[in-house]
Amino acid sequence: MRASSKEDPIPRLPQGPAFAGLVVTFTVVMLGATLPTPMYSLYQRELGFSPVVQTVIFAVYAVGVLGTLLLCGRWSDQIGRRPMLLAGVAFSLVSSVVFLVAGPVWVLLVGRLLSGVSAGIFAGAATAAVIEAAPEAWKSRGSAVATAANTGGLGLGPILAGLAVQFLPAPLHLSFAVHAVAVALCGALVLLAPETVTRAEHPRLRPQTLAVPAEVRAVFASASTAGFAGFAVLGLFTAISPRIVSEVIGDPNHAVAGLMSFLLLGASAAAQLALRRTDVDRTLNLGCVLLIVGILLVGLSVATASFVELVIGALVAGVGQGMTFSKGLAAVNARVDPAQRAAVTSSYFVVLYVAISLPVVGVGAASMAWGLETAGIVFCIAVAVLAAVALTALLVLQRRSAHQPDAVRG
Repeated sequence: MRASSKEDPIPRLPQGPAFAGLVVTFTVVMLGATLPTPMYSLYQRELGFSPVVQTVIFAVYAVGVLGTLLLCGRWSDQIGRRPMLLAGVAFSLVSSVVFLVAGPVWVLLVGRLLSGVSAGIFAGAATAAVIEAAPEAWKSRGSAVATAANTGGLGLGPILAGLAVQFLPAPLHLSFAVHAVAVALCGALVLLAPETVTRAEHPRLRPQTLAVPAEVRAVFASASTAGFAGFAVLGLFTAISPRIVSEVIGDPNHAVAGLMSFLLLGASAAAQLALRRTDVDRTLNLGCVLLIVGILLVGLSVATASFVELVIGALVAGVGQGMTFSKGLAAVNARVDPAQRAAVTSSYFVVLYVAISLPVVGVGAASMAWGLETAGIVFCIAVAVLAAVALTALLVLQRRSAHQPDAVRG
């Protein structure tokens, strides 16, 4: 439902520019979440921390995301999208400023926590806002654009930061300075965007519950099953690909390390946009198959120190991740009431961020005990098995729902 603009003292952008501004803002904020990825080796060398500490740094980010989703995932349904998005922009800006002055490890932890809070706010509120702000000609593409902005931003962070670290001065500071300026400009775009929901007269700002409305539970079960597998692959690849490049393949180039995450996430974003009209069930199933193939290729690249297999694995897994993520979220958003959209979307992202966190924490600890090669191979096999289990569960759910009115259909 569109919010009323009566007595609005601020002139708002027209619908088309407002939609574009929200997409850009979503991309820029999520870009900040992955900017540090190619820098961890530099931080590790300067500060002397172990891979376990690097894992803790990521875990703090995940805590920020999950805590925010659980605390205020439904708030934008109550007080409006714009106030929550402005809060997310503010947390993203402060996170970049903290990284500009980062020194001790605890400062890095604070920066990552703030970044996680920002990403947690945007996961639900920005996804809902982009879908609702889409002009009529873009309505059918709104969900795909929102997920592509999310994933595309995550993919741009490592490659842009990697290029800056490798070829530009102030490798640990320049990227965050530029990002802080970009986020501040995006704040103006959010401020000028029209509100897309009617605010509650008496908002109830309670912590998020993971209850899903009955009418979308069958869809949500299928979507979250596939999405869990996709984000587990994403989490594992994000954790090990920079270290595979530098420690196993032996290439110290930071731009190449950033390129690996970009390839996976870029392939994911491209798949989300290209396959938006395909059948939901078949796309989710095929996505799981591609996740299995892609992550096994990554494991093979660890075993053989092969750069080519790592690249192919990233592209294949990226397409699979994009298919499972976007199709699942689109199917859920097509069924949910707009007044509950942010709450249900946030519940979906809670499942995904649990999935993305487990491999990162596990492989960081395991690499200390077993070494990176053994830990990487074991976890690649484990995540491939997880994707296979998800595929089996999808087939069972689809068979059951085929005889029910809530069946998932494309």
